[in-house]
Amino acid sequence: MTLSPSSPSSTPVTLQQLIESSSSNRHGAGIEQVLQKLSTQKTLTESDYKQVNSVANIPFQQFRLDSRQLEPNDVFVLLKSHIPNCQKSRDNLYQAAENAAFILSEIDPTALLSATSVSNHADITLPNDSTSKAQQQLAALPCPVLYVPNIRDFLGMLIQARLQYQQPVTLPTVVAVTGTNGKTTISQLVAQLTQLTGMSSAVMGTAGNGRLGALVQASHTTGDALAVQQFLYQMGTENAQLLALEASSHGLDQQRLQGMPVSVAIYTNLSRDHLDYHADMVEYAAAKARLFDKAHFPALTHAIINIDDEHSQIMLDTANASDLTVWTYSLEPSKSATFVAAEIKPSLQGVEITLRTDFGNTDAGNTDFKNKGTNSITIVSPLLGRFNVANLLAAMAAAIALGISLERIAAVVPQLQGAVGRMQRVPSNDGCFIVDYAHTPDALSQVLASLKTHCKGQLWAVFGCGGDRDAGKRPLMAQAGLAGADQVILTADNPRTEDPEVILQDMQVGMTSEQYQRTHIEPARQTAIEYAVSQAAADDIVVIAGKGHETYQEINHVRYDFDDSVILQNALRQAGRV
Repeated sequence: MTLSPSSPSSTPVTLQQLIESSSSNRHGAGIEQVLQKLSTQKTLTESDYKQVNSVANIPFQQFRLDSRQLEPNDVFVLLKSHIPNCQKSRDNLYQAAENAAFILSEIDPTALLSATSVSNHADITLPNDSTSKAQQQLAALPCPVLYVPNIRDFLGMLIQARLQYQQPVTLPTVVAVTGTNGKTTISQLVAQLTQLTGMSSAVMGTAGNGRLGALVQASHTTGDALAVQQFLYQMGTENAQLLALEASSHGLDQQRLQGMPVSVAIYTNLSRDHLDYHADMVEYAAAKARLFDKAHFPALTHAIINIDDEHSQIMLDTANASDLTVWTYSLEPSKSATFVAAEIKPSLQGVEITLRTDFGNTDAGNTDFKNKGTNSITIVSPLLGRFNVANLLAAMAAAIALGISLERIAAVVPQLQGAVGRMQRVPSNDGCFIVDYAHTPDALSQVLASLKTHCKGQLWAVFGCGGDRDAGKRPLMAQAGLAGADQVILTADNPRTEDPEVILQDMQVGMTSEQYQRTHIEPARQTAIEYAVSQAAADDIVVIAGKGHETYQEINHVRYDFDDSVILQNALRQAGRV
């Protein structure tokens, strides 16, 4: 999905005008540094300085990151792709030059035009004659091209300044959530808690973007820098006071959230995922830790961190180095944390939590528990699952950081609703049927462990693995399912361009004969769901995992309509169980 863009005035503006207007607009603070950054590139000649000054005073309409969306007199920003493709980048450069007012390029344009085939965009050593020819080609383009290798350091800020230029709006306070699992649920719980206690709230993430109750499906957890800033501005025009968003590791690593006024940052957990992008878990954790660094997010005040997670220390160290107010949360009664679930009583209606708080010397906001020492309060939550207790603690902590008292928060918790496709119970006359997004071994383990505490009969798990993704986690997913469930049904997820049978074979690596006896293999996902419904007894719990909120199944680049909850409802109806 493309985020709905705002509609600022079509009157052209220059970079210099944005800088001059920033002094009266707090959201443009720091824009005056942009031209300094543009003009401090290494090895600038006198001609280069003239080009910088010339670009600074060229009128333009909007910033664009996609050359296909470029309109006359827009500024095109040419960014590196994760997998370098010089030919594609050159094509984008030539296409954009026909219409752009000017181009800001993260890629060295001389190297790009000189090289016919290179593995990387930067640090290319070229012969003098090749460089000279490329410079001639560059000079012949219909618009100026300025090489700005550090443009991601201020691109979001620059886009927001353009949006604010002729129609300034007050932007929402931002709460950002990062981690492998729990981002969607926590962001939606934060938005619900703040809305129920009087703030106008919105969300942005995997399950959709927009005001609560009117989400529009998103194609990425974290959109590109332009989409993110347009959405933030749009929520400002709609008078949203709070924006709760998911910060993916890709988005943080690629600085797509640069310029977002993040006030409160939350860390959930880290488990194996996205290792087709990150080199290893250390690099994955470091990408997440960027969210707690004030050098990247100057508006930060609070860090809320799950200390039950083994990777939490890097988040704590980064937050403390930035001198943030650091609050921790835990499900272990023996641990010393700001928020501890001292007792958890589960039922199929939810959980009752004895919450122990200890703010110590930290700022406790407007909560009534300002005194030092520990305090306890009973929270009744309608959310199923132990891990949803952790999600709730994080969301409550964020609401307190925003100045809402714990007592007000506790009063509205019973009204909360889980995120679509996250531990979502589908109604039935007997049995318990759950749809959940769990698509990593750790997430699946947590879902099954949580549901086991509710289960009187057998626990069934229906799941698969996505194609064209980290194949190493496939047997780990199967083992997680077999460790947590009594009966397992392996099926397709989003096979993409892979053969589902091959994916299922990968998942079965290492399975024992005993595990095979508890496993049913059915490549067709709809048939697998129907089989689970036909086999589950009245006291059993069935969880359909992996796709959650998704309303499609992707096969060979085509997305077919497929919603686990709808398929499950139909299967229950056909079986006479509703």
